[in-house]
Amino acid sequence: MTTKTVESADLVGAFPVCKNCGQSTVMRDAWAVWSLASRDWTLGSVFDQIWCETCGGETQIEWKIDKEFRLKRIKRLNDALRRGQVERGSIVVTQGVQAKGRAFLEQAVKAVAEFDTFTEDNDPHGEHDFGAFEIDGDKLFWKIDPYDLDMQCLSPDVANPCVTHRVLTIMLAAEY
Repeated sequence: MTTKTVESADLVGAFPVCKNCGQSTVMRDAWAVWSLASRDWTLGSVFDQIWCETCGGETQIEWKIDKEFRLKRIKRLNDALRRGQVERGSIVVTQGVQAKGRAFLEQAVKAVAEFDTFTEDNDPHGEHDFGAFEIDGDKLFWKIDPYDLDMQCLSPDVANPCVTHRVLTIMLAAEY
């Protein structure tokens, strides 16, 4: 499946740094406009010149990504979906799980919501997007896949809930 491309600057957790010294103490020329609605100054126009306080002069910027921040956010959003607390998400249950009956399905949904035994083996990327458990001797898996809002491609930014529709699938291990 393809992924829509997105610029680094548009990713959640992106921040500008000075191309010369690598510090984040950069500023940009801008105009502020008084807002009657918010009773405060709001950003009006941004201009080209960028200034670094550390270097003490004009500079160019490059974008860095706070990977730890992004990972924590992805993990939090995936956990929220498992607990039914996400705005853009779906839960899919396979035919095998459905065939086990309503009580089994309720147990499975509860087990997924309460799952907290993440290890390096079952969660190598630290995103809380996969788990395995047993109910009455049946082994089950659950997984979370992040799609774009049209459900045509993978999400362009998994850490951004405004551009991501998460799909949680609960299945029997034999159906994987």
